[in-house]
Amino acid sequence: MATYAYSAVDPGGKSVKGRIEAENEQLVLAKLHEQRYHVLSVSEDKSRAKSSAKGTSSKKVKLASMVVFSRQFATMIDAGVAIVRCLDILEGQTKDPALKPVIASCKKDVKGGLSLTDAFSKHPNVFSRLYVNMVKAAETGGILDKILDRLATFLEDEQEIRGKIKGAMIYPILVLVFALLMVVALLLFVLPKFKEIFDSMNVEMPAATRFLFGLSGFAQRYWYIGFGAAFGGFMFYKWYSQTDTGARQIDMLKLKLPIVGELVQKMAISRFSRTFATLIASGVPMMRSLEIVGETSGNRVIAQTIENARNAIREGQKISTPLAQSSLFPGMVTHMIDIGEETGRLSEMLAKVSDFYDSEVENAVKTLTSLIEPCLIVTMGGIVGFIAVSIMAPIFKLISNIN
Repeated sequence: MATYAYSAVDPGGKSVKGRIEAENEQLVLAKLHEQRYHVLSVSEDKSRAKSSAKGTSSKKVKLASMVVFSRQFATMIDAGVAIVRCLDILEGQTKDPALKPVIASCKKDVKGGLSLTDAFSKHPNVFSRLYVNMVKAAETGGILDKILDRLATFLEDEQEIRGKIKGAMIYPILVLVFALLMVVALLLFVLPKFKEIFDSMNVEMPAATRFLFGLSGFAQRYWYIGFGAAFGGFMFYKWYSQTDTGARQIDMLKLKLPIVGELVQKMAISRFSRTFATLIASGVPMMRSLEIVGETSGNRVIAQTIENARNAIREGQKISTPLAQSSLFPGMVTHMIDIGEETGRLSEMLAKVSDFYDSEVENAVKTLTSLIEPCLIVTMGGIVGFIAVSIMAPIFKLISNIN
């Protein structure tokens, strides 16, 4: 739950200010209207949200740990074990040092009379809004074991996709790092030795060799400028990406990049479909599901498109209409969603879309890595060849002069 600060006028005409906890701003307005308050302003209290987040585990819980936690929790609930007992067993079994104190805290809260949803919502760094809302729907419908099992499956799919992407990118990244280290070593340590030899023998050097030795000398004397520029660029990117304008522009750039943009788009559609399907099938209301899907999309541009879909639903339109109007969702996706809405099988259609785009993401990653590897080899071959020719040219000239 989020904390909202409000300013209002009570029935007696007196100005009042306060804070209230609720799922969203609409619920805050509803509660205040029930008290016959005339609302002046409502805004989310970010400071409270940050302090609440700091109160939870600051360590990041591994996705694999959450998969195991959810799967074991579902199995024990299905076997009829009480929730407190389940949490006690899970606390003893987990090996993740970040997850263990969170489970202990949740067990204490449940013992104290809180619902499982409220206990989980106290730890937003561990239990996402998706997780908390699905558990809430499960507690309401009395199907906690099924929802936990569905959550475990969802997290397993997410883990599998991440694992495939990381596995495919390891080799190109290692090659790139090794190549950069090799070039730096040549500039800082190898080329200065050749320059000393050529200078001592008064060899006339061609323009390419002079340029290379000049670059080596600059790197030796002002190496800290390069590191400083790289660090400064990284810090600027980190700061700019945290601003609303910067994050939106960067996310838009990611979608427009050749080859990479297509991969980012497919990953976003896959995540959108899988998350939306899981929430709808779990009984989470449509509007709240879209809100959560937008937050977990990982891209501000796509999140804005999903927000437009929410607004369209409020006006009585279909979800597929605003999605089709944007250029981000292909026709196949919007047609599947449209069919799902008409037949009442939206979660089924979204699951099929998710499966299709999971395979598309895997193929796109393979294509990207197959392109990266030869590009890296050609680039490094060109750099090494240029250095070799630049060094060998003065040597050949020296030999011809001696002859």
